[in-house]
Amino acid sequence: MPSTTLSSLTTLRLGGAVGNALHISDPGDWVDLVRTIGDRQEAAPLTLGHGSNVIASDAGHEGTVAVINTRGISVKRLDDTAVAVTVQAGHPLADLTAWAAAERLAGIECLAGIPGTVGAAPVQNAGAYGQQVSDTLDHLTVWDWDMGRLRTLPAQACRLRHRDSRFKNAPDRWTILTATFHLTRSPAAPISYQPLADDLGVQPGARPPVSEVTAAVLANRHRRGLLLDPHGPDARQVGSVFLNPLVTAAQAARWSAAGCPVHTDSDGQLRASAGWLLEHVGYRPGQKITDGVRCSERRTLTITAHKSATATGFAQALADLVRQVERATSITLQPEPARVGTWP
Repeated sequence: MPSTTLSSLTTLRLGGAVGNALHISDPGDWVDLVRTIGDRQEAAPLTLGHGSNVIASDAGHEGTVAVINTRGISVKRLDDTAVAVTVQAGHPLADLTAWAAAERLAGIECLAGIPGTVGAAPVQNAGAYGQQVSDTLDHLTVWDWDMGRLRTLPAQACRLRHRDSRFKNAPDRWTILTATFHLTRSPAAPISYQPLADDLGVQPGARPPVSEVTAAVLANRHRRGLLLDPHGPDARQVGSVFLNPLVTAAQAARWSAAGCPVHTDSDGQLRASAGWLLEHVGYRPGQKITDGVRCSERRTLTITAHKSATATGFAQALADLVRQVERATSITLQPEPARVGTWP
């Protein structure tokens, strides 16, 4: 029987064989997985949801891969307008935002269209259009592999920052099992992203109905090539491959004058546009970077894999882009997707 490969578990469709893949569809199966890991005296498993933000090694992963497919939403009323929404980690984030829009629950509408699972979203404090997971996350239930037990972590203990968290920096310690958000039955959160306000025909600070904002976000993402189409020419991708890089005030002034968009992130730090920087050094949508790796047809910052691509080649292409941008601008790009599996 052929072994499972990381390429079958990730959106880049790259990566070698795994020692053992355990698919968790029922929350009750988690205890069995922990027992199996213990019986084999293995380290913590590599945990994947949809694999939409990882580069999986060509060499694969010798140990166990836990594929979290659990789904489900439960709601607890807090007061006349607020509810606590607890979601299984394997539930698609896009499905959660669609459900919230249908229920007229505000707080996560700008996360619509972000690929991946609810369990993966807190790892990088996923966000878009001025909204992020930390705005509404109340707590997580996690398995702590160091302590060998289930724990509840309040949001403040998760150390959520701009595209960062304690989970991102210690991936082998924690497996997120559920996430609980506090949402409100009200109009959408105030619109802070000017292009989205323009699409909605409102001023920044306005609060349109949640469903209208969700629809506008999805339309905006589609227009910019930010929706993951599993059957399109750019299907093999991980979205934006670089975080918008931190810049000093002097760098911000210099490159802003040259046309580079610069914004202040949710942590109050200055960041330049990674996509603009790639185009500054000569890259454009659809352009080949190396064998089997090119910019997506609609967006330079999304790098796609094609026939003959390898994980090693993809990772090397990102490293080459980092060097080119740094050499031209003295600004250092940071790759966003995590490397998983066995790397040299």
